[in-house]
Amino acid sequence: MPKAARFYSEGLGLTINVCTIRWAELHSGPLKLGLLHSPIDYVGQKGSSSLLSFTVTDINSTVTKLMALGAEMDGPIKYEVHGKVSLKQ
Repeated sequence: MPKAARFYSEGLGLTINVCTIRWAELHSGPLKLGLLHSPIDYVGQKGSSSLLSFTVTDINSTVTKLMALGAEMDGPIKYEVHGKVSLKQ
C-alpha cells in the first residue's frame, strides 16, 4: 500500500492522509481516494474494472513521472475531443 500511495502522491499530487500496510487514504481538494489491499488470489467481478480520471496541466511530464513510478502505457496517447487519454495503473 505504501507504494500505491506514493504513486498517487508523487505522480499526481494527492496528499496522503493515512497509509498502513493494507489501507491508504488520499485527497486533493474535494476528491477523496481510498485504496484497500486485496489478497493476491482475489478475483474481482468479471467484466468490470475501476477507472480513475485526473486532469493534469502537462500530460507529457505527468506520464513520464507516472512511468518512473511503475505505470505502464496502455497504448499511445489519444487526442480525443474531451481531452488526452494515456495510461493505466
